[in-house]
Amino acid sequence: MALLPSGLNQEEVELVVVETDELTLYLKGKPYHERYETLMQYHERSYFQDEKMQLEVTGESLQSVQVFDVQKGELVEKDDHAPIFFENVVYQLVAFSKHGKSLRFHHEHPRLRRAVSMVKAGRDPILMGNLQFQNEVGYSTFEIYDVEKKLLEVTIEVFPSKLNYKEDYDRLLKEVNDEIYNLAYHFVKKTYVGAVSKVEEKPSLAEFYRLIQAHFQDFLHALKRIETQPHHELKTIHEHVRGDQLRRVDSRGRSYLRKRPHLLQEVPKGIEIAGKSYMPSKGLGMKKVLSYDTHENRFVKWMMNRLINKLDELRKKVADPGWRKAEVDQDLLGQIDGMKKELERKLRSAFWREIGELDRSVMSLVLQMAPGYRESYKIFLILSRGLALEGRIYQMSVKDVALLYEYWTFLKLGKMLSKKYIPVKQDIIKVDRDGLFVNLVKDKSARREFKHPLTNEKIILEFQMKDGNLPTVTQMPDTVLKIEKKGNDHHYHYIFDAKYRVDFAVEGSYYEGKYKTPGPLEDDINTMHRYRDALVVQEEGPYERYAFGAYVLFPWFDEETYEQHDFYKSINKVNIGALPFLPQSTRLVEQFIEHLIEKSPEEIQREGILPKGSIKEWESSLEEKVLIGMVPREQNYKAHLQNRFYHIPVKQLKKGWQDARYIALYPKKGAAKTNGVTCYGKIVNIRFLKRSEIHELPKNSSDEYVRFEVGAWNMLDNVIRPVGYGISVYALSTINLLKQSRELPELFMKTKEEITLWRMLRRFSNQVRTELDSTHLDKATGIKGYRMKDIRLSIDQSKDALRIESSKEVREIQLKWLTQNPSTVFKQISELLSLK
Repeated sequence: MALLPSGLNQEEVELVVVETDELTLYLKGKPYHERYETLMQYHERSYFQDEKMQLEVTGESLQSVQVFDVQKGELVEKDDHAPIFFENVVYQLVAFSKHGKSLRFHHEHPRLRRAVSMVKAGRDPILMGNLQFQNEVGYSTFEIYDVEKKLLEVTIEVFPSKLNYKEDYDRLLKEVNDEIYNLAYHFVKKTYVGAVSKVEEKPSLAEFYRLIQAHFQDFLHALKRIETQPHHELKTIHEHVRGDQLRRVDSRGRSYLRKRPHLLQEVPKGIEIAGKSYMPSKGLGMKKVLSYDTHENRFVKWMMNRLINKLDELRKKVADPGWRKAEVDQDLLGQIDGMKKELERKLRSAFWREIGELDRSVMSLVLQMAPGYRESYKIFLILSRGLALEGRIYQMSVKDVALLYEYWTFLKLGKMLSKKYIPVKQDIIKVDRDGLFVNLVKDKSARREFKHPLTNEKIILEFQMKDGNLPTVTQMPDTVLKIEKKGNDHHYHYIFDAKYRVDFAVEGSYYEGKYKTPGPLEDDINTMHRYRDALVVQEEGPYERYAFGAYVLFPWFDEETYEQHDFYKSINKVNIGALPFLPQSTRLVEQFIEHLIEKSPEEIQREGILPKGSIKEWESSLEEKVLIGMVPREQNYKAHLQNRFYHIPVKQLKKGWQDARYIALYPKKGAAKTNGVTCYGKIVNIRFLKRSEIHELPKNSSDEYVRFEVGAWNMLDNVIRPVGYGISVYALSTINLLKQSRELPELFMKTKEEITLWRMLRRFSNQVRTELDSTHLDKATGIKGYRMKDIRLSIDQSKDALRIESSKEVREIQLKWLTQNPSTVFKQISELLSLK
């Protein structure tokens, strides 16, 4: 296989050369994108070898069309060729007349139209300029005219540089349009794709323009056919005539004479009435005339008026520069005005001027079968429809690939979540149809909500969440994933930002030297750092970050190779990085999101990057101890509550009681209305004294006691129930366990593994039973196991294993997974619960 000459990859070449009797046209540029540093790399992209570029050239006296062949490295006769036109590349167009005439370039997009113009070069003028398609891909058609007529029409195909055109790009378009009809469409862009007509309730003005542009002349021909052979009917009219001219008189004529008897005159020969002969001097005569004012013609006239109104609406949008923040395209306005004037001229003609207004619905075979009527009715129905992006019947502009990719990532993430999690609100993606095309509404209404099928935890996907309550500047990332975790009153936020940019790691470049393989731009990774640092919230204290991770989603296909990239590995280290995401490459993103949803709050918290010193402070607050004291009688319970204290004999205190920062009260059965742990308070003072010195509960005793003074009692939202267990004197636990527990044995947990497992089970259900080896917390030495639904879990320290038993099967998992990779244990439990 022939390769390009050495160094040619740095140069521009002639890509297309067209020769006619009238002119010569050159298109010049690089025949590949920067992602292919050499032709060998170009061929190694196996998915790219199958792509064939469309190139159509039509014109008068066409002599030859030559196209650059990337395999041979030279111009050859037009045939099936690999792509040579790409997005975000500049191509030079040069054309000159062989007879010294001035030429004119036309493209429907105004910026491309103005980019090419005549320049003086020696004696003869030359048409030249640069074509740049930015992030727009698909077909692009331009024409070249002389003063009198069109000489040449050329259609090229612009390929995406970051997507596989025939697979990823086509699927991206289809998936966006399947989720929200005509979201992918734009009005007039530099490129277009093929479309076919499709019945749809809410076609956009952009679709109407493309349809009427294709069918307007056919509609005019149908009207001309109607005017030549119009549908008509015979109508009866009445007119005043002399009596001797009356021939036939219908009911209306007879009624006229009955009401006017004075018109009857006695004559020798006439109508016999009461023995006398009469004739009217005048009356109402009936007459049949040909009329074109039929319901069918009225309906056709109504269709013309409806199209005029639609063209007015279209013109109003196009004439307003605010809809696209660009200057008004006068050529486009001229086309719209021209169509409108043609229809208005028809309505002013003698034939249509005599046709009345439609006042009823019309169901007629004439509209379906008669020449002219059939065609005009069919075209009107087509103009009232939408378009589907397939085929090549109509030219349909679509949004640029960067915006499409942004929309697709949000819609695809929602679709992925809906497969595994239960949709709660499906109709909350709102679109703005007030214009030439459809857009996603960029506010907090663009969100989707799901719930976990086992834990019922809420999962929210939000599009362009705008946070203006920041101490610095407003931030608006593309997509935010919010995950609820039981046991926490806040959501965990993760940012997924779509960036339609790739650094292709060209050989010898800085990026290739540092990262070896293609990946996201460093600037985009820096943006993720900015998002996570900027998104903060203040709740009764200093500002805290609420975004736990930020990730770039970028268009790349090779997931396996990318797993060795630094920006993939950085996700596990600092929760910032990037993931490849395309219609054919979703594995890493799916796995990652599932992992985020299954993680425990503790695992997420450990992965967060905190300011220096925060971890030590957080760990100390996490392990703050609480002394849970038994209250034997109602009298004692009331005294403790009213006087904010608790007392206990010194001889009953065990090692570690000094670590307690809080006191909680556990009234025995009968000591309070509710049996269980009811309240807690922070210790503000500790005193050693004789029992007789505790005056709130008088007792003549010289035993040594400790009196704990409490700042205030805080009643627990849920009383911690004994469920067959109790406390003989006191027990130690942590304040976090106290706030989350529902049953007394849950307060016994000591090891990190026990606490992690219990919190994990609580995500599935509030009904988790903890089995101790004693009925009293302060006498128990260990936890025998946990029960939830029909599953029993136990920790076997001798085997360093976690045992999970269900009615279906028994599994054993390495105990270290509970702390090193808890989401794996979560998944195992989920699977067993799903087997029920």
